[in-house]
Amino acid sequence: MQCSWLLFPRLPSSAPFCSSSLYTRDISPATAFYLPGSYPHRYLDGEALAAKVNSLTSASSKLPFPYYSLPFCAPQDGVNRAAESLGELLLGDRIETSPYRFSMFKNTSAFLCRTDPVSPAAADLIKSRINDAYHVNLLLDTLPVVRYVRNPIAPDVLLPSTGFPVGVRADDGEHYVYNHLKLTVLVNKQKNGTSKVEALMATADAAELVSFSGKDGGGGYTVVGFEVVPCSVDHEEEAIKDKKMYDEFSSKAAARCDPSIVGMRVQANMPLAFSYEVAFMESTIEWPSRWDAYLEMGGAQVHWFSILNSIVVVAFLAAIVLVILLRTVRRDLAQYEELGSEAAPHADDIAVWKLVAGDAFREPGHPVLLCVMVGDGVRILGMGVVTILFAALGFMSPASRGALVTGMLCFYLILGVAAGYTSVRLWKTVRHGDSAGWKSVAWRASFVFPGIGFAVFTALNCVLWYNGSTGAVPFVLFVVVILLWFFVSVPLTLVGSLAASRVRHVEYPVKTNKIARQVPAAQCSPWLFVAVAGTLPFGTLFIELFFIMSSLWLGRVYYVFGFLLVVLGLLVAVCAEVSVVLTYMWLCVEDWRWWWRSFFASGSVAAYILGYAVYYLVFDLHSLSGPVSAALYVGYSLLMALAVMLATGAVGLGASFWFVYYIFSTVKLD
Repeated sequence: MQCSWLLFPRLPSSAPFCSSSLYTRDISPATAFYLPGSYPHRYLDGEALAAKVNSLTSASSKLPFPYYSLPFCAPQDGVNRAAESLGELLLGDRIETSPYRFSMFKNTSAFLCRTDPVSPAAADLIKSRINDAYHVNLLLDTLPVVRYVRNPIAPDVLLPSTGFPVGVRADDGEHYVYNHLKLTVLVNKQKNGTSKVEALMATADAAELVSFSGKDGGGGYTVVGFEVVPCSVDHEEEAIKDKKMYDEFSSKAAARCDPSIVGMRVQANMPLAFSYEVAFMESTIEWPSRWDAYLEMGGAQVHWFSILNSIVVVAFLAAIVLVILLRTVRRDLAQYEELGSEAAPHADDIAVWKLVAGDAFREPGHPVLLCVMVGDGVRILGMGVVTILFAALGFMSPASRGALVTGMLCFYLILGVAAGYTSVRLWKTVRHGDSAGWKSVAWRASFVFPGIGFAVFTALNCVLWYNGSTGAVPFVLFVVVILLWFFVSVPLTLVGSLAASRVRHVEYPVKTNKIARQVPAAQCSPWLFVAVAGTLPFGTLFIELFFIMSSLWLGRVYYVFGFLLVVLGLLVAVCAEVSVVLTYMWLCVEDWRWWWRSFFASGSVAAYILGYAVYYLVFDLHSLSGPVSAALYVGYSLLMALAVMLATGAVGLGASFWFVYYIFSTVKLD
């Protein structure tokens, strides 16, 4: 699954391209944040630069493929893989060297190569990739290449999009490949040597950075932008005859480069000729703000307004629920204090929940499963909170590809301590202090949800392996993930469980009767309330969910982690309040079976998320093609819904438990 939050919407290949000179406009600095130790690479005039290539990606097919799976030109010294992080590999990134090389501030037009005659199988493969709207992703100094396309709704608005299509299918039904690239590299010249900001950001390698300050011409150039205009041109035979790689050439067809005009047709048993030209332009964009252009996306104002509107509405509803709840409970408790024990019969009519005091903390059914699910929910919630917090603070910069996924995996492994501790502590509490069987709970907490997630991951990875996609995790990394699970996650979970087994359990404020109280027949099924309860938490996040789904499946940018952190806080508050309100309602009708219901009252939001995933697939992801892509979508959607159910369910059960504990520890019982 290609789930990078650095990408932009994939526009149809028929959309018109704009001139690369557009980038000369000034971009106002935004909140660009770089960590200490992250500093610009300074290039001297004439210094060599080399672009890299990432996997071919498509919005309609979720199977990324290697760049050199198509008959493109390869570097003279062979293809070399770049060092990648764990997150990059899990995302399906495969960064390799490319033949696109040039010198700083040296404009040039170069011939790349003429391929061997394309075999019928290779020609069909190229046509298939064009039909599936696959894009080429170039990188220069960690910046993805950008092309600008006109908004079909508002032609005067230009939208940035990373990468460029492999080719285009013309109206005549023929397929044409983009074989000539007009590259524009925007550079910023440091005229006064190293800035104080850069000096503060640099660490041990600062000597290399400040060494330029004494040279003539300032402190060198930093790359602050990388643009492309792809063209399909049919080079004249005289222009490319006897040309070798990187030979300068002059082609009339290339000089008339226009994305709306195609020329290099994909034909079996015919070669393809590739070339490029590069132009350097000075820009006023500062290096810390160079990602601002990538974070500018259409509809940003609508995005912010929608989130703010959702926050206000949800906060208002939550406040109403909280006020009603507090007033009702405080009134019941105050009346008990006034009436005293002699007026108990009348008090029972006022607050029926007192009648179930002897059953309120009765052990629920399937306690082991409940404890394990709550423990895994705490771990997932903790992972989400910590990851989003770090991202909101800027510790996961767009320049660090795969940092978000790497951080999530590391936090999930470390928080195995929290999963084990919560599971065993809840087990001892449910069992009234009896710790027998805590080892079984600990082992299940180590393997149940991680095992389900790993099983889904393995099944989908096998599908990707079979299709030869770069989205498939390499076998060595697959083994590394297993080792991390068994030798990091499991031991930490057991350590947390051991610590919980030695901690005193939570003592209930009332004693539990030996014989369970009969529950009166309900006029309406309690599970109907559970199903409806998920609507309020879903209303908290459904707008944000749209942007998250678009980031995962349409490659659109997502960067407002500050808003996401606020929405997550509201989601936790609403889940807690919904579960508390329903628990109070059930106690008022003498129904003491609140454990599982409080878990699913807030956890039922997962069902709505799953329903929204189906809606999104039908109405927003209609370009998804092929059973493999559909299997990936369904598999990861189910896994996401399960994770949300566990996290929100843990919040609901925890809030309900402390609410029940509070009301029965405060009221005077006969």
